[in-house]
Amino acid sequence: MRVFVTVSALFGLGLGVWGCSGSGYSNGTNSGSLTAPSATGIVTINIVGINGTLSFSPNPATLPSGQMIVWHNVDVVTHHVVLNDGSLDTGNLNPGTYSQPVALNTAGGQYHCSIHPVMIGSINQNTVTP
Repeated sequence: MRVFVTVSALFGLGLGVWGCSGSGYSNGTNSGSLTAPSATGIVTINIVGINGTLSFSPNPATLPSGQMIVWHNVDVVTHHVVLNDGSLDTGNLNPGTYSQPVALNTAGGQYHCSIHPVMIGSINQNTVTP
């Protein structure tokens, strides 16, 4: 009987760990990953909800030209970030996922969620002068 209880407990523990870890499965509609980017020095813009200019944090984001940036969907619905000039498209970002890191080599710009067009944001890039 003790062996049965031990095996049952280990099985239950294994199911709990497996269920909490997430599978990392992507069906091709999400270009993000389930984990935070591993590189240091990447600026993260959080997608916090469908609330106009308050949909992204920080907004506006200010960063040096060429700085790596990611969008992290901390909302409970899927979003899809696109730069207004068409130079960046994150693809669908499911809740809890990050976009792929990108370096923006433009002078900044406006972006929005293509699923929820009222969600707007901007990036200001500062240049470092010697």
